[in-house]
Amino acid sequence: MKGILPSLNTPFSKKGDLDLKSLEKLVKHTIRSGCSGMLGLAVAGEHKLLSFQEKIAFIELVKYTNKERIPFIVSVSDLQNEDSIKLSKIAKKNNATGINIQINQNTSTADNLKLLQEIAKVGPEIIMVQDLDWLSTGLSQKKILKLFDEINKFKWLKIETQNAGKKYTKIKKITKNKLHVCGGWAVTQLIDALNRGVDAFIPTGLEFLYVKVYNLYNNGQINKARNLFNEILPIINFSNQNIDISIKFFKEVRVKERIFSCNFCRKKEAKFDKFQHKEANKMLNLINKLNQKYFY
Repeated sequence: MKGILPSLNTPFSKKGDLDLKSLEKLVKHTIRSGCSGMLGLAVAGEHKLLSFQEKIAFIELVKYTNKERIPFIVSVSDLQNEDSIKLSKIAKKNNATGINIQINQNTSTADNLKLLQEIAKVGPEIIMVQDLDWLSTGLSQKKILKLFDEINKFKWLKIETQNAGKKYTKIKKITKNKLHVCGGWAVTQLIDALNRGVDAFIPTGLEFLYVKVYNLYNNGQINKARNLFNEILPIINFSNQNIDISIKFFKEVRVKERIFSCNFCRKKEAKFDKFQHKEANKMLNLINKLNQKYFY
C-alpha cells in the first residue's frame, strides 16, 4: 500500500440520500488515477452522519466496483465498541484489506487492547490505528509500542497530530520500520514526509496530482516533485482551513470532475461564506489548469 491512499468523500443526492452511483464513479476514478489504495467511511466521508446500514451499503458498493484491484481500508471509528467490531466483521466479509480505527488517548491501554483484540479476531488482516489529535501530539510512544507488541494485525499507524514529521521518524525508528506509518491531515508537509520515508499518505482529492508528485519523487526527480507540489500548495492551504471546509471544497471538486451529482454535505458546518466561495472558485480553476498542464 505504499503511495497515495485517498480518503473518500461520501456522495449524497440533493435530498441528502446516499448516492451509490456517484460513489461507483469515485471508486473507478481512484483506481484509474494510480492510487495504491483507498480509505472509506472516515472523517472526510462524514462517517458520524451515516447510519450503520448506509455504511454497509458503502462497503458493498466498493467491493463490487473495486473487485480487489487496490487495497480498501474501512474506517470503523466513532462507533460503540460492539458496532466497531461488527463493522470490522462486515469489512472482512466484503474483502476489505483492513480497518482503520481511531484510538482515544484518554482511554486506558487495557481497554484499547481489548477492543483491538476483538477486532483482530473477526476483521481483515490489517488494523490501521488512527492517531488523530488536532491540537496536540496524540498517542504516547509507550501506548503505541504496547499496542504494536500485543496486536499482530496492527501494521499501520495513521499519524494526524501536531508536529507529525518528528513523530513519523520516531515511530519508524523505535519499531525498526516494522510498523508502517502514513499521514493524512499534515499533507502540507508531504515533501518532508517523503524525505522521512513515510510509507503512504492519505489526503482527499487531487489524486492524479498527488500520484504524480509521489512517482516523481520516487523516481529520483525530487526537484520536479517539489515544484509540482508547490503548484498544488495554494489549493491545499485553502482546503485545509478546517475539516468542514475541506469536505465542502472537495465535493465541489467532484462535481466539477463530473463524479458527484451534487455537492450536498450532511455536515451543516460544511459551507462557505461569500469570501470562501470566491476563493474556492479560483482554486477550482487552478486545479483545471494543473490537470491541463500535466495530463491533457
